[in-house]
Amino acid sequence: MKTHQLPRLLLGAIASLVISTAFAQNKPTELKVGITTFLSGPASVFGVPGKAAAELYIEQINAAGGIDGVKIVPTFIDEGIGPDKLLSEYRRVVQEGGTRVMLSAISSGNCNTLAPVAEDLKVLNIMWDCGTEKVLEDRRYRYVTRTQANATTEMVASVLYLLRVKPDIKSIAVVNQDYAWGRDSWELFRNTLLALKPDVKIVAELFPKFGATDYSTEISRLQALRPEVILSTAWGGDLDTLIRQSAQRGLFKSSQFILPLAESSLERVGNSLPDGVIVGARGDHYFLHPQHPGNPKLKGFTKKYREKTGSYPIYAVHHMVQALDALVAGYQKAIKANKGKWPTTEQVTDAMRGLEFRGLTNTVKIREDGQGLEDQLLGITRKTAAYDFQTLEKIVIYPADLITTPVGKKSPEWVKTLKPELINHPDFKQY
Repeated sequence: MKTHQLPRLLLGAIASLVISTAFAQNKPTELKVGITTFLSGPASVFGVPGKAAAELYIEQINAAGGIDGVKIVPTFIDEGIGPDKLLSEYRRVVQEGGTRVMLSAISSGNCNTLAPVAEDLKVLNIMWDCGTEKVLEDRRYRYVTRTQANATTEMVASVLYLLRVKPDIKSIAVVNQDYAWGRDSWELFRNTLLALKPDVKIVAELFPKFGATDYSTEISRLQALRPEVILSTAWGGDLDTLIRQSAQRGLFKSSQFILPLAESSLERVGNSLPDGVIVGARGDHYFLHPQHPGNPKLKGFTKKYREKTGSYPIYAVHHMVQALDALVAGYQKAIKANKGKWPTTEQVTDAMRGLEFRGLTNTVKIREDGQGLEDQLLGITRKTAAYDFQTLEKIVIYPADLITTPVGKKSPEWVKTLKPELINHPDFKQY
């Protein structure tokens, strides 16, 4: 061998080593996960339980060995700091903290903002709670996925339940928060309702600001109009305030309320909420789930969560658990496909498509577009001696595949094609 060939051979060997190292992921000592949730402001009544659930469930996962021996280490970011600061913190946690997995977010506006950023940063982003359907319908992502239903599934189920309870409804009004979720969810509800019962009259569309503390103007107008049904898809502290002020003014006595997100408020508002209100659970999330009365996972986590917080788990808690279960399942699927080796971020994001996993209630499947298919639970409030707050009766579970927009379709238009026969579909069973 000629001596002048040695440097060339050495460089080739080094290059081969670098290439092989690049494609062989060493198992890390820990998996850093960033989690955005509301820790301040009126939405914290929803976000703080999500954080408590994450802490408790991550502790359980790590105690069982983590993900293939790798423990999860969370970093929490407060969504209450505002969109600009949130975006800055999101980037910091990813770029400076070396975080490759983010669970973001609660707010629909924040999901719309952060999804393209996650794509640019090439970080796996699991949308653990936000409901906007637009984020995955207006653009296709590789690194972004959602582990629960979107607004379409929730609103279609809510309309179907309303027409089951009040098939002859004549008039309706809406009181929604004035931002992406409030506007978009009303559009979906309205389009669905008019497709299934076109003679319903919309008498008022009211959009108080997000974080409002006084609904006296809206309540006075609704008392004057006396709509047969009042819809509100508000959530968190805003919904709690609306419920309490409506109860004080007697608005529940003159109109049928439908509150698709009120499962999270039941314990907080207590007796302010009367019997006979239609309530949804943003999925099939309910600690008294009629299909899982003896489910040890649901029962066991409910007990541990109550011991930690003093409260029953609400749907934000379920959504956080689902996101973490999906994260674990996605990594396990990617590790198996990678012949037992620790996967790249891209291998995990690809593994999330087609993933089937189970949180505390029914199985969820993630479609090719990253959208989770999640069953929906609705019921009517009824006071019992067993609890000092309203529970649900006449519960109906709506299978996700029958009420979710098909891949490639836009929800506001798709819901217009629904037919009245869907109202009494035999798969919609009451418990």
